[in-house]
Amino acid sequence: MKSLKELFRIGKGPSSSHTMGPQMAAKIFLERNKKAKEFEVTLYGSLAATGKGHQTDSAILDILSPVAKVNLLWEPTIFLPFHPNGMRFVSKDEEGKTMEEWTVYSVGGGALSEGKDAGNHVEHDVYDMNTMTEIMKWCYDNGRNYWEYVDITEGPDIWDYLMKVWKAMQDAVERGINTEGRLPGPLNLSRKASTYYVKASGYQRNLQTRGLVYSYALAVSEENASGGIIVTAPTCGSCGVLPAVLYHLSRGHHFSDEKIIHAIATAGIVGNVAKTNASISGADVGCQGEVGVACAMASAAACQLFGGSPSQIEYAAEMGLEHHLGMTCDPVCGLVQIPCIERNAFAAARALDSNIYASFSDGIHRVSYDKVINVMKQTGHDIPSLYKETSEGGLATTLDIKLS
Repeated sequence: MKSLKELFRIGKGPSSSHTMGPQMAAKIFLERNKKAKEFEVTLYGSLAATGKGHQTDSAILDILSPVAKVNLLWEPTIFLPFHPNGMRFVSKDEEGKTMEEWTVYSVGGGALSEGKDAGNHVEHDVYDMNTMTEIMKWCYDNGRNYWEYVDITEGPDIWDYLMKVWKAMQDAVERGINTEGRLPGPLNLSRKASTYYVKASGYQRNLQTRGLVYSYALAVSEENASGGIIVTAPTCGSCGVLPAVLYHLSRGHHFSDEKIIHAIATAGIVGNVAKTNASISGADVGCQGEVGVACAMASAAACQLFGGSPSQIEYAAEMGLEHHLGMTCDPVCGLVQIPCIERNAFAAARALDSNIYASFSDGIHRVSYDKVINVMKQTGHDIPSLYKETSEGGLATTLDIKLS
């Protein structure tokens, strides 16, 4: 598995696979072709289908257009064999002759891959265990917790990075609950986080808790939809779930920053296992790989904070993902707004419920998190492409609004 630094990326929304990934690819290609006079970039499959709504074109043009002419080509009906988010970069000299061609895939969470044989670009394996089952066994054999496996594997500098992640998550929540107005795009959605936060403050404790969690998730998701700075957890489209749960627990239960970043490390293990053995890309496996995995991560983090055993933490993660199986990725107009923003709020609440359910148990259950990941992968590949970030089916067809 890769470093948690590759899972938790701090950057601008609205999409890790459609914005962050293509922009990184453009930077890499530009670094190798600084003398090019023209670039031709072809976007395939999901990248082409919802690219404008996700600002894919802007992400690429911001990097390449200051240097040379850029010709963007859109091929939404052509899906390259390795992954639905395919890109082909071509550089040309002043005579129009090809200098270099590069095919690369944005595989989710801002990560890039050159294909199965070439392996992931830039990223390198850090962890020698890739499943929750073997990591959980290591925890029991050594009398340690998941975050300690992170500490031993990545070294002490990971905590400085995760503290930056925690700070960025808090900043996104606080910006979101203090910002009002309209979200960008033709849906004309108003921000709701501030209103939910104010209304929640007036309720009794039991309803207030749930309302505040909603407001925090909405806050981060609305920041993402506006192109603000967020943390992929594991993606931009699902970035509101983990911060909402952690922000709520840090304020409501006074957990220290040290305990919070330990919980983030555990959440990272949960997300990394899903990313390694299946996918966190909505274009590949649907929203179950984004919001579902985010819920699993937040469920595990909450369970650890409340003293859950390794098996209870694994159980919480399993429930967080299991009950999102089959969820499609069908954004209206290709924007990370409907239904994405509300899904983050509901998943945050479900994560807290998963923690409670697991905490009441002894941690013993029949279906493991690893098995649910395998089911998610198979289910995602069985879902037709029109339900996987192409905006051609499902909820995306319910509103007759076109992206200009």
